[in-house]
Amino acid sequence: MEKTLLNADQSLRDFEFDIQELNTDKYIETAKNVRLYVKDYGKGKPVILIHGWPLSNEMWEYQIDFLVQNNYRVIAYDRRGFGKSSQPYDGYDYDTLTDDLKEIIEQLQLENATLIGFSMGGGEVVRYFSRYGGKGVTKAALISSVVPFLLQTNDNPDGHPKEKSETTASAIKEDRIGFVDNFGKTFFGINIINKPLSTPLLEYYRTLCSFASPRATLKCAESFSYTDFREELDFIKVPTLIIHGDDDKIVPIELTSKKAAKAIRENTYIVYEGAPHGLFYTDKEKLNNDLLNFLNS
Repeated sequence: MEKTLLNADQSLRDFEFDIQELNTDKYIETAKNVRLYVKDYGKGKPVILIHGWPLSNEMWEYQIDFLVQNNYRVIAYDRRGFGKSSQPYDGYDYDTLTDDLKEIIEQLQLENATLIGFSMGGGEVVRYFSRYGGKGVTKAALISSVVPFLLQTNDNPDGHPKEKSETTASAIKEDRIGFVDNFGKTFFGINIINKPLSTPLLEYYRTLCSFASPRATLKCAESFSYTDFREELDFIKVPTLIIHGDDDKIVPIELTSKKAAKAIRENTYIVYEGAPHGLFYTDKEKLNNDLLNFLNS
Protein backbone atom coordinates (compact mmCIF):
# COMPACT_ATOMS: atom_id res chain seq x y z
CA MET A 1 0.00 0.00 0.00
CA GLU A 2 2.81 2.39 0.93
CA LYS A 3 4.55 1.69 -2.41
CA THR A 4 1.31 2.38 -4.29
CA LEU A 5 0.92 5.70 -2.47
CA LEU A 6 4.51 6.64 -3.28
CA ASN A 7 3.99 5.81 -6.96
CA ALA A 8 0.78 7.84 -7.01
CA ASP A 9 2.56 10.76 -5.34
CA GLN A 10 5.40 10.58 -7.88
CA SER A 11 2.89 10.47 -10.75
CA LEU A 12 1.17 13.57 -9.35
CA ARG A 13 4.49 15.41 -9.11
CA ASP A 14 5.35 14.41 -12.68
CA PHE A 15 1.92 15.62 -13.84
CA GLU A 16 2.36 18.94 -12.03
CA PHE A 17 5.82 19.33 -13.56
CA ASP A 18 4.45 18.70 -17.05
CA ILE A 19 1.71 21.29 -16.51
CA GLN A 20 4.24 23.84 -15.27
CA GLU A 21 6.50 23.10 -18.23
CA LEU A 22 3.59 23.49 -20.61
CA ASN A 23 2.25 26.73 -19.12
CA THR A 24 4.85 29.25 -17.99
CA ASP A 25 5.13 32.98 -18.05
CA LYS A 26 8.19 34.79 -16.83
CA TYR A 27 10.30 37.90 -17.00
CA ILE A 28 13.62 37.92 -18.83
CA GLU A 29 16.13 40.68 -18.17
CA THR A 30 17.50 41.72 -21.56
CA ALA A 31 19.44 44.81 -20.50
CA LYS A 32 20.16 46.73 -17.30
CA ASN A 33 16.82 47.56 -15.65
CA VAL A 34 14.87 46.16 -18.64
CA ARG A 35 12.72 43.09 -18.03
CA LEU A 36 10.49 41.70 -20.75
CA TYR A 37 7.33 39.73 -20.04
CA VAL A 38 7.49 36.39 -21.86
CA LYS A 39 4.94 33.61 -22.32
CA ASP A 40 6.54 30.23 -23.00
CA TYR A 41 3.95 27.55 -23.70
CA GLY A 42 4.01 24.05 -25.12
CA LYS A 43 6.59 21.59 -26.36
CA GLY A 44 8.22 21.09 -29.75
CA LYS A 45 10.08 23.33 -32.15
CA PRO A 46 10.02 26.93 -30.92
CA VAL A 47 7.94 29.63 -32.59
CA ILE A 48 8.59 33.22 -31.51
CA LEU A 49 5.70 35.66 -31.98
CA ILE A 50 6.57 39.37 -32.21
CA HIS A 51 3.61 41.70 -31.80
CA GLY A 52 2.62 44.81 -33.71
CA TRP A 53 2.38 48.46 -32.67
CA PRO A 54 0.99 49.59 -30.29
CA LEU A 55 -0.32 46.22 -29.08
CA SER A 56 1.22 43.52 -26.88
CA ASN A 57 1.67 39.76 -26.99
CA GLU A 58 -2.06 39.43 -26.22
CA MET A 59 -2.83 40.12 -29.88
CA TRP A 60 -1.69 36.54 -30.60
CA GLU A 61 -4.49 35.03 -28.48
CA TYR A 62 -5.98 33.08 -31.40
CA GLN A 63 -2.62 31.82 -32.63
CA ILE A 64 -0.92 30.78 -29.37
CA ASP A 65 -3.32 28.03 -28.35
CA PHE A 66 -3.66 26.78 -31.92
CA LEU A 67 0.09 26.36 -32.31
CA VAL A 68 0.54 24.77 -28.89
CA GLN A 69 -2.22 22.27 -29.68
CA ASN A 70 -0.37 21.45 -32.88
CA ASN A 71 2.80 20.51 -31.01
CA TYR A 72 4.84 23.70 -31.15
CA ARG A 73 6.55 25.55 -28.33
CA VAL A 74 5.27 29.12 -28.50
CA ILE A 75 7.17 32.10 -27.12
CA ALA A 76 5.26 35.39 -27.18
CA TYR A 77 6.70 38.46 -25.48
CA ASP A 78 5.90 42.10 -24.87
CA ARG A 79 8.32 44.46 -26.57
CA ARG A 80 9.97 46.92 -24.16
CA GLY A 81 7.59 49.79 -23.48
CA PHE A 82 4.48 47.69 -24.15
CA GLY A 83 2.21 45.33 -22.24
CA LYS A 84 3.72 44.08 -18.99
CA SER A 85 7.35 44.74 -19.92
CA SER A 86 9.59 47.48 -18.55
CA GLN A 87 9.06 50.97 -19.90
CA PRO A 88 12.50 52.59 -20.16
CA TYR A 89 12.71 56.11 -21.52
CA ASP A 90 14.92 55.14 -24.46
CA GLY A 91 15.87 52.09 -26.51
CA TYR A 92 13.13 51.99 -29.14
CA ASP A 93 15.37 51.86 -32.20
CA TYR A 94 15.46 48.59 -34.11
CA ASP A 95 19.01 47.71 -33.05
CA THR A 96 18.07 47.82 -29.37
CA LEU A 97 14.74 46.07 -29.90
CA THR A 98 16.54 43.32 -31.80
CA ASP A 99 19.13 43.03 -29.04
CA ASP A 100 16.19 42.29 -26.72
CA LEU A 101 15.04 39.55 -29.09
CA LYS A 102 18.53 38.09 -29.21
CA GLU A 103 18.63 37.93 -25.41
CA ILE A 104 15.34 36.03 -25.31
CA ILE A 105 16.61 33.51 -27.87
CA GLU A 106 19.92 33.04 -26.04
CA GLN A 107 18.56 32.89 -22.50
CA LEU A 108 15.88 30.37 -23.48
CA GLN A 109 18.53 28.46 -25.47
CA LEU A 110 16.31 28.27 -28.53
CA GLU A 111 17.39 26.38 -31.64
CA ASN A 112 15.65 25.65 -34.93
CA ALA A 113 13.22 28.47 -34.15
CA THR A 114 10.76 30.25 -36.42
CA LEU A 115 10.47 34.02 -36.07
CA ILE A 116 7.03 35.47 -36.83
CA GLY A 117 6.75 39.23 -36.92
CA PHE A 118 3.52 41.15 -37.36
CA SER A 119 3.57 44.70 -38.76
CA MET A 120 6.31 46.54 -36.83
CA GLY A 121 7.56 43.13 -35.66
CA GLY A 122 8.67 42.35 -39.20
CA GLY A 123 11.47 44.85 -38.67
CA GLU A 124 12.91 42.90 -35.75
CA VAL A 125 12.77 39.72 -37.82
CA VAL A 126 14.80 41.27 -40.64
CA ARG A 127 17.21 43.08 -38.32
CA TYR A 128 17.88 39.83 -36.44
CA PHE A 129 19.21 38.31 -39.66
CA SER A 130 21.31 41.33 -40.62
CA ARG A 131 22.60 41.97 -37.08
CA TYR A 132 22.99 38.42 -35.74
CA GLY A 133 23.03 36.26 -38.84
CA GLY A 134 19.74 34.63 -37.88
CA LYS A 135 21.46 32.53 -35.20
CA GLY A 136 19.17 29.74 -34.01
CA VAL A 137 16.47 30.57 -36.56
CA THR A 138 15.59 28.25 -39.45
CA LYS A 139 12.36 29.85 -40.71
CA ALA A 140 10.75 33.29 -40.71
CA ALA A 141 7.34 34.80 -41.34
CA LEU A 142 6.35 38.40 -42.08
CA ILE A 143 2.67 39.13 -41.46
CA SER A 144 1.23 42.51 -42.55
CA SER A 145 4.83 43.66 -42.21
CA VAL A 146 6.26 47.18 -42.53
CA VAL A 147 9.39 46.00 -44.36
CA PRO A 148 11.19 46.95 -46.46
CA PHE A 149 10.67 50.77 -46.25
CA LEU A 150 7.70 53.03 -45.58
CA LEU A 151 9.12 56.52 -45.98
CA GLN A 152 8.85 58.51 -49.19
CA THR A 153 12.31 59.41 -50.52
CA ASN A 154 13.82 60.13 -53.93
CA ASP A 155 14.52 56.42 -54.43
CA ASN A 156 11.25 55.34 -52.77
CA PRO A 157 8.77 57.75 -54.36
CA ASP A 158 5.62 55.79 -53.55
CA GLY A 159 6.35 55.78 -49.80
CA HIS A 160 4.52 57.72 -47.12
CA PRO A 161 5.39 61.44 -47.01
CA LYS A 162 7.21 62.44 -43.82
CA GLU A 163 4.34 64.80 -43.07
CA LYS A 164 2.04 61.81 -42.55
CA SER A 165 4.23 60.46 -39.76
CA GLU A 166 4.51 63.90 -38.22
CA THR A 167 0.71 64.25 -38.24
CA THR A 168 0.42 60.87 -36.53
CA ALA A 169 2.92 61.92 -33.87
CA SER A 170 1.01 65.13 -33.22
CA ALA A 171 -2.24 63.21 -32.85
CA ILE A 172 -0.66 60.80 -30.37
CA LYS A 173 0.73 63.67 -28.29
CA GLU A 174 -2.61 65.49 -28.31
CA ASP A 175 -4.89 62.52 -27.43
CA ARG A 176 -3.19 59.14 -27.50
CA ILE A 177 -6.26 57.11 -26.55
CA GLY A 178 -8.46 58.99 -29.01
CA PHE A 179 -5.88 58.30 -31.71
CA VAL A 180 -5.82 54.59 -30.85
CA ASP A 181 -9.62 54.47 -30.96
CA ASN A 182 -9.71 55.78 -34.53
CA PHE A 183 -6.63 53.79 -35.53
CA GLY A 184 -8.29 50.55 -34.44
CA LYS A 185 -11.22 51.02 -36.79
CA THR A 186 -8.92 51.42 -39.78
CA PHE A 187 -6.68 48.63 -38.44
CA PHE A 188 -9.53 46.10 -38.65
CA GLY A 189 -11.24 47.52 -41.74
CA ILE A 190 -14.34 48.70 -39.92
CA ASN A 191 -16.77 50.89 -41.85
CA ILE A 192 -20.52 51.41 -42.22
CA ILE A 193 -21.11 48.07 -43.94
CA ASN A 194 -18.18 46.01 -42.63
CA LYS A 195 -17.91 45.15 -38.93
CA PRO A 196 -15.57 42.14 -38.67
CA LEU A 197 -15.37 42.23 -34.87
CA SER A 198 -17.64 43.14 -31.99
CA THR A 199 -17.57 46.51 -30.26
CA PRO A 200 -16.40 44.95 -26.96
CA LEU A 201 -13.52 43.21 -28.74
CA LEU A 202 -12.50 46.42 -30.49
CA GLU A 203 -12.55 48.17 -27.10
CA TYR A 204 -10.41 45.37 -25.68
CA TYR A 205 -7.74 45.92 -28.33
CA ARG A 206 -7.89 49.66 -27.63
CA THR A 207 -7.27 48.88 -23.95
CA LEU A 208 -4.24 46.75 -24.82
CA CYS A 209 -2.82 49.67 -26.78
CA SER A 210 -3.49 52.05 -23.89
CA PHE A 211 -1.13 50.07 -21.63
CA ALA A 212 1.83 51.07 -23.83
CA SER A 213 4.20 53.75 -22.63
CA PRO A 214 3.41 57.08 -24.36
CA ARG A 215 7.13 57.52 -25.04
CA ALA A 216 7.45 54.00 -26.49
CA THR A 217 4.37 54.58 -28.66
CA LEU A 218 5.93 57.68 -30.20
CA LYS A 219 9.48 56.41 -30.57
CA CYS A 220 8.48 53.05 -32.06
CA ALA A 221 6.29 54.87 -34.57
CA GLU A 222 9.38 56.80 -35.63
CA SER A 223 11.39 53.58 -35.90
CA PHE A 224 9.01 51.72 -38.19
CA SER A 225 8.20 54.86 -40.21
CA TYR A 226 11.79 55.84 -40.96
CA THR A 227 13.90 52.66 -40.90
CA ASP A 228 15.07 51.41 -44.28
CA PHE A 229 15.42 47.61 -44.42
CA ARG A 230 15.84 47.30 -48.18
CA GLU A 231 19.50 46.27 -48.14
CA GLU A 232 18.95 43.92 -45.19
CA LEU A 233 16.51 41.58 -46.93
CA ASP A 234 19.38 39.77 -48.63
CA PHE A 235 20.54 38.55 -45.21
CA ILE A 236 17.46 36.35 -44.91
CA LYS A 237 18.60 32.98 -46.18
CA VAL A 238 15.92 30.75 -44.66
CA PRO A 239 12.45 29.81 -45.95
CA THR A 240 10.19 32.81 -45.36
CA LEU A 241 6.42 33.12 -45.35
CA ILE A 242 4.99 36.51 -46.36
CA ILE A 243 1.30 37.20 -45.76
CA HIS A 244 -0.50 40.49 -46.35
CA GLY A 245 -4.05 41.69 -46.91
CA ASP A 246 -4.67 43.60 -50.14
CA ASP A 247 -7.07 45.98 -48.34
CA ASP A 248 -4.54 46.99 -45.68
CA LYS A 249 -4.99 50.75 -45.13
CA ILE A 250 -2.36 50.93 -42.39
CA VAL A 251 0.58 49.26 -44.16
CA PRO A 252 -0.21 49.13 -47.89
CA ILE A 253 0.77 45.86 -49.54
CA GLU A 254 2.15 47.53 -52.67
CA LEU A 255 4.65 49.46 -50.58
CA THR A 256 5.76 46.60 -48.36
CA SER A 257 5.16 42.87 -48.74
CA LYS A 258 4.93 42.96 -52.53
CA LYS A 259 8.44 44.42 -52.61
CA ALA A 260 9.72 42.12 -49.87
CA ALA A 261 8.54 39.09 -51.83
CA LYS A 262 10.69 40.19 -54.77
CA ALA A 263 13.78 40.68 -52.61
CA ILE A 264 13.81 37.70 -50.22
CA ARG A 265 15.35 34.68 -51.89
CA GLU A 266 13.25 31.75 -50.70
CA ASN A 267 9.76 32.88 -49.86
CA THR A 268 6.12 31.89 -50.05
CA TYR A 269 3.96 34.95 -50.71
CA ILE A 270 0.26 34.79 -49.89
CA VAL A 271 -2.18 37.65 -50.45
CA TYR A 272 -5.43 37.70 -48.48
CA GLU A 273 -8.04 39.21 -50.73
CA GLY A 274 -10.02 41.96 -49.02
CA ALA A 275 -8.19 41.54 -45.71
CA PRO A 276 -7.29 44.57 -43.54
CA HIS A 277 -4.16 45.09 -41.48
CA GLY A 278 -5.46 43.21 -38.45
CA LEU A 279 -5.88 39.90 -40.22
CA PHE A 280 -4.61 38.01 -37.17
CA TYR A 281 -8.22 38.33 -36.01
CA THR A 282 -10.33 38.99 -39.12
CA ASP A 283 -8.77 36.03 -40.99
CA LYS A 284 -7.55 34.03 -38.01
CA GLU A 285 -8.55 30.57 -39.25
CA LYS A 286 -6.88 31.07 -42.62
CA LEU A 287 -3.79 32.59 -41.01
CA ASN A 288 -3.50 29.76 -38.50
CA ASN A 289 -3.72 27.12 -41.20
CA ASP A 290 -1.20 28.91 -43.43
CA LEU A 291 1.21 29.26 -40.50
CA LEU A 292 0.83 25.58 -39.60
CA ASN A 293 1.35 24.45 -43.19
CA PHE A 294 4.49 26.55 -43.36
CA LEU A 295 5.80 25.32 -40.02
CA ASN A 296 5.16 21.70 -40.99
CA SER A 297 6.67 22.01 -44.45
